Amino acid sequence: MRQAQYGWNSAWESKFAVYADQDMIAARVLSEAQGLYRVAFEEGECFAEVSGRLRHGALGREDYPAVGDFVAISGGNQYDHAVIHAILERSSCLRRKAAGNVQDAQVIAANVDVLFLVNAANDVNIRRIERYLIVAWESGAIPVIVLSKADLANDVERLLADVENVAPGVAVHAVSVAQQVGLEPLNDYLKSGVTASLIGSSGAGKSTLVNHWMNADVQHVQAVREEDGRGRHTTTQRTLFALPTNAFVIDTPGMRELQLWDSDEGVEDAFGDLETMAKTCAFRDCSHVSEPGCAIQQAIANGDVSAARFLNYRKMLRELAYVARKEDRQAQAQEREKWKKITKSARQKVRW
Repeated sequence: MRQAQYGWNSAWESKFAVYADQDMIAARVLSEAQGLYRVAFEEGECFAEVSGRLRHGALGREDYPAVGDFVAISGGNQYDHAVIHAILERSSCLRRKAAGNVQDAQVIAANVDVLFLVNAANDVNIRRIERYLIVAWESGAIPVIVLSKADLANDVERLLADVENVAPGVAVHAVSVAQQVGLEPLNDYLKSGVTASLIGSSGAGKSTLVNHWMNADVQHVQAVREEDGRGRHTTTQRTLFALPTNAFVIDTPGMRELQLWDSDEGVEDAFGDLETMAKTCAFRDCSHVSEPGCAIQQAIANGDVSAARFLNYRKMLRELAYVARKEDRQAQAQEREKWKKITKSARQKVRW
């Protein structure tokens, strides 16, 4: 790929060198549906499927390509369908626990530099924003909170203050595409070569922002429901778009739930104030419930920290502890499966 094409740069060039020696082509995943990928490469776009070897070596969903991934393909410049042989090491990875009872991670987007956490200003949920911040910090991308549809909110200044209070160090912007208000600051994040992604609930206004940046209706949007002023679920798959500014943005479907996955560092960043307070408690093993000298309980009593924020913090920790226990059993099962595959492959070689 050429420099700056779909975010390609010298760092990706270095990662791809080993595959270039094998006459493969560099490409980026634009979308995925039921195992069929649309990829962009220097000469254009085509559909692609993963190779049998890549599929055979995959232990979970994370080992398959995701939207935003840079991949090594063959056949892309000659055939309608290419084959994906490898995924270049990701610079960032936005993940959540897969829906349902399956103990696996689902990659929402890969190689994202800026992550817009979009929440409709007329339906702000502080606890949801805290959860999104955990996932954002864990991903390695820079989180930016966007309160969309600001024209439908009654007291935008109060909303901004409430959100900034639970997101120290994170930029918060109130915008309205309908009234063309507050949009200019977002352009500063979308410089040439930068990849951004948007996550949020259904109808939060993510696709409306994409259409604004693209100067075209590339994503279908629907009007808000009259009965409650909320948006409707519209986007059905993750898609990477190349903006006129040569920045790139990944639109994602609205999320009904965002379960955490291996997000210890994300919790530390999203609840840094509580993590710091906990270190000043009188007892190292303080549970922050009823022990004397608890710094967090004292902060709640003083009004410096809301009880709801603390309860959400404890809820996130319990959720991660549960996932960790499940993941440990899953890891053991995957290790057994890996050695089964290695043993089977070795036996086949001996047989030949």
